[in-house]
Amino acid sequence: MNDTAAAAQDAQGRGPATSAADQGPPRSRHAFLLALGVVLLALNLRPALVAVSPLADTIRDDSGMSAAATSLLTALPLLCFGLLAPVAPRLGRRFGMERSLLATMALICAGTALRLLDSVAALFAGTVVIGAGIAVANVLLPGLIKRDFPAKAGLMTGLYSMSLFGGAALAAGVTLPVQQASGMNWRTTLACWGALAVVALLVWLPQIRSRTRVGAAAARQAAHPVRGLWRSPLAWQVTAYMGLQSLNYYAAAAWLPTVFQDAGMAPGDAGWMLSFSSLLGIAGSFLAPVIVGRRLRSGTLSALAAVLCALGFAGLLAAPVGGAYLWMTLLGLGQGAAISLALLFIVQRAPDARHASQLSSMAQCFGYILAATGPTVLGAVHDASHSWTVPLALLLVLLVPQVVAGLGAARDRHVVGDG
Repeated sequence: MNDTAAAAQDAQGRGPATSAADQGPPRSRHAFLLALGVVLLALNLRPALVAVSPLADTIRDDSGMSAAATSLLTALPLLCFGLLAPVAPRLGRRFGMERSLLATMALICAGTALRLLDSVAALFAGTVVIGAGIAVANVLLPGLIKRDFPAKAGLMTGLYSMSLFGGAALAAGVTLPVQQASGMNWRTTLACWGALAVVALLVWLPQIRSRTRVGAAAARQAAHPVRGLWRSPLAWQVTAYMGLQSLNYYAAAAWLPTVFQDAGMAPGDAGWMLSFSSLLGIAGSFLAPVIVGRRLRSGTLSALAAVLCALGFAGLLAAPVGGAYLWMTLLGLGQGAAISLALLFIVQRAPDARHASQLSSMAQCFGYILAATGPTVLGAVHDASHSWTVPLALLLVLLVPQVVAGLGAARDRHVVGDG
């Protein structure tokens, strides 16, 4: 029996069931466990992928893969994020958000285990499986926050995005030291990140039994997708902001260590600068949605985030090594604020959880496909220009449409779809 039929039968057999809105926020203990589960899920959405970067040279030397083939270990998950995003709302409707999110952690565990096998094919297969799990969780979590934390959407979005950055910073900073200190091979080192997914899976497991009951009418409505969002200008502005800030982040993350090295910085120090930026991103990603509406409007904050990034890129053009810590502080804060605002726009511009999941699907489908082109395009421009001046200037220029999209997405109204 599917979730819709079960809800309808429950409503007929026991009288009208209360909706999530009627019940109010989850009770304190349940709310704490649910929030903890969201944080742990979010912590798992980057480490299994980011951990590849510090080990890239070792992976390439041991497997015999080319640099281009190795770069696919980062590009493939981004494509999964975009291409599989439309599937996530269907899974959420068919199996329920809680079960679907549990399955995403199971996929990350399975993909991590696959990468233990001594096979290049298994390495790529495991990476795709991990990317598929993350793609579904990326889409469903904003809808869950909209549904279960409507009065604390800013705080929960801050915790969610902070966990995204925290997981990435943790993986970037400790993967190589752990591998060097333990003497483990790169496959086992990558597999260690699966333990975090196991913890999240176990913590999330009780949510399967504690789902909010909904009325039969609400259940019937939830069973049908929201259509026609692609005709909403506001939905496209949210999507454009998601895509442009993601392109900015992933293009910079892919090449900034190389920018520093080409400017004369030692490789180890260049890698640390990226980790340092991610650490500052944690602060930016948490603070931005929390202060929205209290001190600054979200449109103003999205423009401020772009200004911080612009100052960082301008500094890299002028004196990349001399002011490295200042430039990476500005970039970290700006990029952290931008990703959390992109997620907050999805929650705020949707009138309910059903619209939030569909808007999240649209924004992340087009957004991550756009973002996946960033590292490749930036590398091609560098090859053509034989310097980093033009690529960094290009990132500066792209901040202009990002600001325009952010101001549009910040308008206090809801997207409207059919059905």
